[in-house]
Amino acid sequence: MSSILDEPIGIIGAGAAGLITAHVLLQDGFTNVQLVTRDETVGGIWAKERIYPGLNLNNVHGEFRFSPLEMRAPENAEATGGRLSGEIMAEYMTTFAQKLIKDRVRFNAEVLDIRRGAEARWTVSVENTKTGIREDLVFARIVVCTGGCSTPKIPETLSQKSAEQARFRGMVLHSTEFGMQVHDILAKVKPMQSGGADTGSVVIVGGGKSAQDMSSYLANEGRKVTVVYETADAFLASPKPLPPFLRKGRLFSTLSPHIELRTRLERFFHTTWLGSKIVNFVWKMLVKDSFKAYGIPEDSPLRNTASLYWDTRTNDDGVVRDNSYQSLVKAGKIQLVTPARALAYKEDGRSLLLSNGQSLSADVVILATGYTSSWCKIFDEQTEKEVGLDKVPPQAAVSDTWDHYLTLRNRPTPHSGEDAWSTAIYRGIVPAKNIHKRDFAVNGAMFTTNNGYAFELCAHWISSYFLGDKMRIAETPEAAMADCQRQTAWWRKRFPGIFGYVNQSYSAAIQFWSWPQAMDQLLEDMYLPSMRSGGNWLTWPFQVIDLKEIATLGEERRVRRLAEQTA
Repeated sequence: MSSILDEPIGIIGAGAAGLITAHVLLQDGFTNVQLVTRDETVGGIWAKERIYPGLNLNNVHGEFRFSPLEMRAPENAEATGGRLSGEIMAEYMTTFAQKLIKDRVRFNAEVLDIRRGAEARWTVSVENTKTGIREDLVFARIVVCTGGCSTPKIPETLSQKSAEQARFRGMVLHSTEFGMQVHDILAKVKPMQSGGADTGSVVIVGGGKSAQDMSSYLANEGRKVTVVYETADAFLASPKPLPPFLRKGRLFSTLSPHIELRTRLERFFHTTWLGSKIVNFVWKMLVKDSFKAYGIPEDSPLRNTASLYWDTRTNDDGVVRDNSYQSLVKAGKIQLVTPARALAYKEDGRSLLLSNGQSLSADVVILATGYTSSWCKIFDEQTEKEVGLDKVPPQAAVSDTWDHYLTLRNRPTPHSGEDAWSTAIYRGIVPAKNIHKRDFAVNGAMFTTNNGYAFELCAHWISSYFLGDKMRIAETPEAAMADCQRQTAWWRKRFPGIFGYVNQSYSAAIQFWSWPQAMDQLLEDMYLPSMRSGGNWLTWPFQVIDLKEIATLGEERRVRRLAEQTA
């Protein structure tokens, strides 16, 4: 055991998933742990250089943190429900690293390539972003924590190169650059004046959360801003904060079908006529009440959103606010053009051509067009195939069809490309092809609504996996791949068309509303008790899920490991 603990482990990425993974490994006795990041500070998408005023999370206080360190409550938490801001997240990540990781982070190290080298070691080629010096780092084990929201996805016709070819005179940037260029944007586009003088305008392409946050910030700064999108994210909103038993309990997860219906309540909700009617009613009311909370008219473009039930593109807007996206649109401070797509830059050097034939003048174009897989740049094609990170075709058929789920009837028509590929990442953590080697894992690629809990639990799973603990998992690559194919078939059933718009590094496991059930599975993989929030047969769906439930996992795993060794 001591030799394993002394072997070097490389963690690629110093965001939330990387930080908690490093901490858990260190607490478990691994002595040679190093995080590698291209950034100058920790935090990943919550790094100091990426955040900006007005950036808010879908999480509230207590949801996106880790059990070893408390997080300070936001201002006016009682009135707002404790909505977390980018500033609080950046502060928390910095404090976490300073107190619990210390000098384990190699900054300004751009990863160029990861490959399996001699003697079953991993070679990570890096380049210092300041000096240009290249170096090869060697590790016995690798954890990839680069996430799915760090590598911009930019349509070719809207790229900087296309803008230059069209002689477009304005700024063009991706949403990932907004925090670093916000002052330049504010300098280029001046506040609107009452006389109607042209002070410049910003056009944001996309209808997701980044587009909404950026447009809200710019509108609150008095800038003219227009948002162009085909379909915006669905949203949840309420006049006052939801009680913790609803906001942080298991009720919503039971109202969303899971691949396994393990409780009587879930089976009632999803396989009986009465239960399915209740489920449909609740989800319809959530949508209706959210629109009602903001007083959104029936003919408003704000109603052009994704499905709250059938889609994962959802934002939790929390308590209604006067300075929020929906309020600013209603007040006429943000203009919407929807449904429409931005096609190209016009030859006049100042406008964007839209799919509806309209032209929009813009001094700044911000592309909130999503992300591509962060793995593509750090693994070549050969390594991707060898490890099992490459896209694989979906199996023609699986034994399960889930036709007895009444809540999955009347599915919407899938988007094109839905069946183009299948995940090959077992449990969203280990490539199925590599599962027997126990030297490679992923954290942060699970699509969930509670990242703090999920990242921490995945970190414990990874540590047990590296330590060679007895686990209730697939024993062969073939068995692991079969499970991946079944999971993919389920996700296609549950969220029609999802594989047409998610990227590989953020869809290794799609545990959205039903993330508590997925966490129970990971606990049981380690032979640990699940459903830890307690309660009896009547109250368990309303028990608040809290990180203190998993604060002792390291000790629980250690006790079990010693018991196995002495048995």
